[in-house]
Amino acid sequence: MKSSFDFYGFMPLPLRTINPSRLAARRVELGLTRAALAKRAGVSPRMIFFYEEGRHAPTPARLEQLVAALGCEVGALTGTQRGQETLVDLRYAAGLTLEQVAELLRASWAGRELRVSASKVSALENGRPVRGRHWQDPEVTGRLLVPLAKAYGVPVRMVLDAWMRTRGDEPAPALADKRKQEPSRTALAAWESLNERQQIYLGEIMRDDRMTETEMWMRRVQRLLVPRAAEWRKLPLTLKAAPSVIGYTRLQERLRQRGVHDPGAGPTVHALERRGLLMITEDLVEHPAVGEVGRVLVEITRRGRAAARAGLGEPREPDPAAHLLSEWLWGVLARVAVAEPNGLEDDQLAGRSLFFIGVGYKGKAEGRPSRGFVDSVPLMAPGGTHVAEYRWRLTRLGRRHVVEYLDVYRQLYPHTDTTGLDVLAGDMP
Repeated sequence: MKSSFDFYGFMPLPLRTINPSRLAARRVELGLTRAALAKRAGVSPRMIFFYEEGRHAPTPARLEQLVAALGCEVGALTGTQRGQETLVDLRYAAGLTLEQVAELLRASWAGRELRVSASKVSALENGRPVRGRHWQDPEVTGRLLVPLAKAYGVPVRMVLDAWMRTRGDEPAPALADKRKQEPSRTALAAWESLNERQQIYLGEIMRDDRMTETEMWMRRVQRLLVPRAAEWRKLPLTLKAAPSVIGYTRLQERLRQRGVHDPGAGPTVHALERRGLLMITEDLVEHPAVGEVGRVLVEITRRGRAAARAGLGEPREPDPAAHLLSEWLWGVLARVAVAEPNGLEDDQLAGRSLFFIGVGYKGKAEGRPSRGFVDSVPLMAPGGTHVAEYRWRLTRLGRRHVVEYLDVYRQLYPHTDTTGLDVLAGDMP
């Protein structure tokens, strides 16, 4: 039988250190003997003994067999926490050798340009300098991220994060920037098909939608309850009662100022609904002056928003790039970053955000690991006798992510308070 140190072609088989005690503990937990595990994994009992003694490291294929036999994840055997994966972790989770990865990458234009080989993939994974032209050019290495993501079967952002963890002392690969795009002809045609009154209605509804979005952001900052977007995007248009008693909604006041207000729901909004630019719903609300009253709600559709932007001369806003956080998650990360170096108190960060940016978390059973940007760090009592409290701190990758993309986030989410974050760049370890 060939050992892990035999040669595969001209390259040694890639090694991945597993934690022997973790392997043994998982086997015992399942009530398996070494012989039983060996049978499940398709290896000899002698190899299981060698693995548990730390005398051999399994190949990617063998590690995949062990993981399947034990019903766990690769990280359970290697000790890698969720949100802390390196490039070699991603490759082993995919069950690929260095040569297999190199072959897959050479099928891409970027892989051919970089002349990818097994030895270069090995150097990349181990943080060593990679020989060859363009390997120090972030614009070129950035084009390798998508082929790597396809090879490993993971999102591009996981590859970028793993790359930055593995190679923390060099510039991050640069993903292609999504530029603002000109309005589509379809959106512009939809706008031009409207009469002047309908255009004013659609434009004011979009502006009210934006104002409401800002209000929801302010509520998050103040840690107030924020309803789901599917709820708050339904904007109150009118209440079915006399305005002399209940007044006008904010949207009605907007339309009144433009001189185009229709009483009730109005034929204008129904015309916009027929074109697929709005959705109209009704519900009942309690009003202090008249009790229960019917309410008409309008929600601008994606098509309606595109038409309004086209007509008002606004470029289409691209979605945030795959490696960037949503405004909500960026706000959470910024709060932790602002609290550096002391960290954020443990009870100041909770909820769903941890499943996306907290070390050791994962959204759901089959979901992707979190990005590992923040971690709960113990703060020892004076004298080091015990843990006094835990605080949320940026991980090294979290700090680097903030420094690397701070200017981009400021342009994307100008409402997020980032005061004081510029000093992080000078504090990078």
